[in-house]
Amino acid sequence: MRKESRIPGKATKEKKGDDLVHIRERLEQLEREQLSIYASLSSASKGRAVREIPCDIRPDFQRDRDRILHSKAFRRLKHKTQVFLAPEGDHYRTRLTHTLEVSQIARTISKSLRLNEDLTEAIALGHDLGHTPFGHSGEEVLNRICPQGFAHYQQSVRVVDKLEKDGKGLNLTWEVRDGILNHRTSGHPSTLEGAVVRLSDKIAYINHDIDDAIRAKLFTEEDLPAEYTNVLGKSVRERLDLMVHDIIFSSLNQPKISMSPEVEEAMRSLRQWMFANVYQSNIPKAEEGRAQQLIVFLYEYYCQHVDELPGEFQVMMAEGETKEQVVCDYIAGMSDSYAIDQFEELFVPKAWKV
Repeated sequence: MRKESRIPGKATKEKKGDDLVHIRERLEQLEREQLSIYASLSSASKGRAVREIPCDIRPDFQRDRDRILHSKAFRRLKHKTQVFLAPEGDHYRTRLTHTLEVSQIARTISKSLRLNEDLTEAIALGHDLGHTPFGHSGEEVLNRICPQGFAHYQQSVRVVDKLEKDGKGLNLTWEVRDGILNHRTSGHPSTLEGAVVRLSDKIAYINHDIDDAIRAKLFTEEDLPAEYTNVLGKSVRERLDLMVHDIIFSSLNQPKISMSPEVEEAMRSLRQWMFANVYQSNIPKAEEGRAQQLIVFLYEYYCQHVDELPGEFQVMMAEGETKEQVVCDYIAGMSDSYAIDQFEELFVPKAWKV
């Protein structure tokens, strides 16, 4: 009797008649047969900057999703602020939980529209990898003090292109990189999957930030403007359900991702109300000045002491990167807690011991 092969790679092939068929190729065939004509196909990807031998079991977009999930930058998101700096409580969102909520919403929409879920999830999981410590306040101060400027969506692409794997990057497909770069409000993703993530990001943060703000006692559900909640719903659950359904019904069998005019306008107006009443309010802004000053101190210190940067950043400077860019990369990658620890190590006096 012929024994089953235990050689790595061999067991990933299945017998079908007299032919051995790669699992990846079968999955790519299923995409062609089952996905919408507007979906992005793994087999039709524009490819990677550095050509690679395809995986025998995973299509390219699934492979990208796995690379992002296993990256160090993704793990650091669990210790990065979403809105509330240093909140007391276990249930406030972090940058990681935000990312997972975006992924869940985006996959629900993509599956209903028969788009490519692997591409959608890869973009969603990678869209905020470049976010700084201390949320958007960290992004604002780095943009102000770094000569080259700073934007988290551009930094997210830099993370996957350059900073991960000790300067080698993740070598992701063109479609995933495009979706990450264009997830911002003014972005124009080239794929429908990227467009789904762009809207899912807004749906997620509007609703979970309302939930966190109510938890922080900034306002109650009843304080939200009725002209918006009458359209979108009277609870986080109702609003999420309505917005997701609206996108699906508005985009079904269409070559674009959209919302109905009424729902889109209510969502946009509620987002503006959140900026005025949450993002710029006293509670989330209470520690912003200290957090930004901390980043300024770290930036100035490391620009003057580049020899104290970790080895991979020294290599980047040796390869031609400016010290300002490298210091910006280093600080942007820090978690909130690590940035605070570094500040204390460098600037807070320590007790003298014999």
